[in-house]
Amino acid sequence: MLKLAFRNLFRQRLRTAITLVAVAFGVTMLILSGGFVEDMFNQLRESTIHSRLGHIQIYKAGYPERGRSDPFHYLIQNPEPLEAQLAAVHHVLRVMTRLQFSAVLNNGRTDLPVEGAGVEADKERELGSAVTWVAGGPLSDKDVDGIVLGEGVAKALRLKPGDQATLMLTTPDGALNSQYFNVVGIFRTVGKDYDDHAVQIGLAAAQDLLAVPAVHSIVLLLDDTRATAAVAASIKSLLPAQQFEVKTWPELADFYDKTVQLYQRYFGVMRFIILVMVLLGVLNSIVLSIYERTGEFGTLLALGNRGTELFRLILLENGLLGLFGCAAGAVLGVVLAKFISAIGIPMPPPPNMSSGYTALIRVVPSVVFTSMATGYCATLAAALVVARRVVRLPIVDALRHNI
Repeated sequence: MLKLAFRNLFRQRLRTAITLVAVAFGVTMLILSGGFVEDMFNQLRESTIHSRLGHIQIYKAGYPERGRSDPFHYLIQNPEPLEAQLAAVHHVLRVMTRLQFSAVLNNGRTDLPVEGAGVEADKERELGSAVTWVAGGPLSDKDVDGIVLGEGVAKALRLKPGDQATLMLTTPDGALNSQYFNVVGIFRTVGKDYDDHAVQIGLAAAQDLLAVPAVHSIVLLLDDTRATAAVAASIKSLLPAQQFEVKTWPELADFYDKTVQLYQRYFGVMRFIILVMVLLGVLNSIVLSIYERTGEFGTLLALGNRGTELFRLILLENGLLGLFGCAAGAVLGVVLAKFISAIGIPMPPPPNMSSGYTALIRVVPSVVFTSMATGYCATLAAALVVARRVVRLPIVDALRHNI
């Protein structure tokens, strides 16, 4: 029967070619769209992590919920022993601390409320590989009186690198404190809202201004994003739950989840449309082929072949077609993915972001396998519909097609 199925495929060359093209086209489109989605999610994920969040953040218990109203009640005092403990955890690449504050930034003419952070500059530079520097550059530990501004802050106050600005804030004791800072750089992250209010200064400068030798958060940079959940679980077992809270980057990046959900719905619809196109294209080709061979099937039934044998023959023929078409589609999809990735696809900014990016087509084995399985199942489903009709044909009606 396998030999007969092969001969039938090559005997109906035009129909075979049309079916192969339909299957290969569908598999190729599924691979390209799936690779595009995977790349978009990967770039968004890594940009979110490497712009400001890091992989894991650790706070004093209660700070994420109530820290905004009473930030100085949730300070981590003497964080050095805790940093050393965390640095020994597997997959932890860097440990850094931050001190958050609300302040007013003045350019000599006008004021602007800002949300600031005292950071360990050299460590933050390694974390912030996804930060775009619109002007100037990042802070270093040597920039004792340096400050970097979000793009929105710089535009609102018309500041540029080399300018001077005054940072004014209130200490935990209620005293007003201020200091002149030199603008070192202007940055852009994945979050436009953050860039419109964010400034960063050195951790030592922030602690001097606030008169608090403590920090609000400890940020961890890992060597592998996939290890985030495992490392977070290890840290939770290591630290007392009544004293500390451990938050992973997905818990901190609400906009990431919303963006992913939006695009998953969009590309889910697109994949469904491609699947329907493949199914209809294959079904149309098979129906025409079977119609032309109705007389042949009638002859086989008249010679004593059973309907189940014809059923298996049709499924076998189209199973082979689906196999060859899926293999051709997978090869074409991978080749096109590599070619398109070498060129790049300019993309507009996703929701809540201020800049676009260059998309690639990732070749993901699971996506390739799923696309091939989808194309193969669509071919078999179409063949199944037609084969059931063939085996129910009355022999006399089928033989009339030979006249």
